[in-house]
Amino acid sequence: MSASSSAARPDRAMVTHPWQRWGWVMGGVWLVFLAFPIAGVVDSGESRPRVVAAVALFVLFAAVYIRGFRAVSRAPSGAAVVRGGVVHLVALLLICLAIHVLVGPASVGGGPYLVALAMFALPMWAAVGVTAVVLALTAWLTSVSSELADTWYLSGIVLLVAVVTAVVRTIERRGILHDELAAELTVTAERDRVARDVHDVIGHTLTAMSLKADVAERLVATDPERARQEIAEVGVLSRQALAEVRAAVGGIRSARLDDEIASAERVLASAGIRADMPDDLSVVDPRHRVVVAWVLREAVTNVVRHSNASVCRVALGPASLTVEDDGRGPSGLREGNGLRGVRERVDAAGGVLRVLDAAPGTRLEVTL
Repeated sequence: MSASSSAARPDRAMVTHPWQRWGWVMGGVWLVFLAFPIAGVVDSGESRPRVVAAVALFVLFAAVYIRGFRAVSRAPSGAAVVRGGVVHLVALLLICLAIHVLVGPASVGGGPYLVALAMFALPMWAAVGVTAVVLALTAWLTSVSSELADTWYLSGIVLLVAVVTAVVRTIERRGILHDELAAELTVTAERDRVARDVHDVIGHTLTAMSLKADVAERLVATDPERARQEIAEVGVLSRQALAEVRAAVGGIRSARLDDEIASAERVLASAGIRADMPDDLSVVDPRHRVVVAWVLREAVTNVVRHSNASVCRVALGPASLTVEDDGRGPSGLREGNGLRGVRERVDAAGGVLRVLDAAPGTRLEVTL
C-alpha cells in the first residue's frame, strides 16, 4: 500500500500543476473584448432572430474557446500538437463561419482568439499559417465592409496577439526544457552521491574485513582464541557495512570525525602500519568535520591498499587535513573512483585537495 501510494503521489502532483489547473484563465480573461463585436451585432439593424442567434453563437464561441484552452493546459508538457486543442480550434472556425452567415463581418471579432489558440495547439509553422490566413481575412473584411470602416486597427490586434502568444509559447517550451534538464541533473547528482557514499563505505569496511580475515587465517593454528576474536570482528564489520550502505542509499549517511579516527587506527593496526594520530579533534572547525572525516576514511583506505608503508601520520588543523605515509609514493598511480569522489566532496565544500610526493611516501593535503 505504501509503495502504491508513493508511486501515485507524483501523478497527482502533475495533475494539479498550477498551469494545468488555471492556465485557461490566462486565455479566458481576454474574452471580455468579445463585448465589442457583440455590441456591434446588437446595433447592426439585423432582425431580432438573427441578432439573438449571433449573440448565442458568440457565447458558444467563448465557451468553446475556454474548453480549448483547458485542453491545451492539460496536454503533456512540450506536446507539438494538442489534439483536443485542434478539435476546439476547428469548432471555433465553424462558429465564426456561422456568425458570418448570420450577421456578416462581425465574425472578424473572433480572429485574435483563433490565433491565440492556434499558437498553443499547433506546431509553430502551422500556427504561423493560421495567423497569416486570419490576418489576411481581417484586413480584407475591414477594407470591403462599410460597417468595419473605422476598425482598421483589428489587423494590428491580430498581429500583436500572434507575436505575444508566440513569445509566451517559446518561453513556455524553454521553461519545460529547463525543468527537464534540471531534473536530469538532479537525478545524476543523486546517483553520483549514492555511488560516492557506497564506494567510501564499502571500500573502507571491506579493506578492514579483508585484513582481519588474513590475521585470523594466520592465527587459527597458533592462537585460536585471537583468531575467533578477529572472525567475530569481521561479522561486526559486515553488519556495520550493511547498515551504512542502507543509510547511504537513504541519504542519511554521515561521517563522524572521532569515529573515523578510531576506525583508521584499527585498520592501520590490522595492516601492520603504525598510526600517528592527533589527540585533539576539537581543533577542526565544526563546519568542516564531516568532509574531513570522509577524506580521512578514503585516505587511510588508500594507505592500507596501495602504499606498502610502515607509518601513517595524520595532522588536523582548523580547516585542513594532512595524511602522510612513508610508502612507495604516488608516482605511477592513477586516480581511482575513491580519490575522485573525495576530490568532488572537497570541491563541493570550496576546498582544495592535493596529492604530493613526500619522498619517500605520499602526502595528501586538504585545505578548506
